[in-house]
Amino acid sequence: MAEYAETIQHLIDQFGKLPGIGARTAERLAFHILKSAEADAMALARAIHDVKTKIHPCATCFNLTEGETCAICADPRRDRSVICVVEQPKDLLAIESTGAYDGVYHVLMGHIAPLEGAEPEDLTIDALEQRIRAGGVNEVVLATNPTVSGDGTALHIASLVEPLGVRVTRLARGLPTGGQIEYANQSILTDAITERRRV
Repeated sequence: MAEYAETIQHLIDQFGKLPGIGARTAERLAFHILKSAEADAMALARAIHDVKTKIHPCATCFNLTEGETCAICADPRRDRSVICVVEQPKDLLAIESTGAYDGVYHVLMGHIAPLEGAEPEDLTIDALEQRIRAGGVNEVVLATNPTVSGDGTALHIASLVEPLGVRVTRLARGLPTGGQIEYANQSILTDAITERRRV
């Protein structure tokens, strides 16, 4: 039985490791790279290399950045008395797209899910607590996804934050239960931000 050359098969295998990419799509992507101009293929390779070597978490909020701190943390116009806690950087971008929020963020880099092996210490919760203890924070907005894991994560954080004398709010349920923040439209996210309530 005929097989692809080892180099081609390796590229197909690597594409196949990407989420949502099946065997047929991985094969099509590999052959697209083969047919494309060398400059285009090398530009893709450089982009992948750069994102792995230049991007890292912000020293303050854990958003992805090329500098020491992200653009939001570096912006003096942001209200540092309000911290919006999200699960992933893509959730931060979704909330930013509404233009309804002018505070700062804290990215957890996941959610608590013991069955998946994700415990509180695997997230950036300790760093969030340190930010609050440093002073100047009046409100923490819990913007975790409205899922069982997201709600559990929010309750855990609320139990740590409320004793520190900080107001804790949760995004209003303009977001559907079981949904994902990154897929919500701007009007739903705007309502969720403006109608947030105490936990």
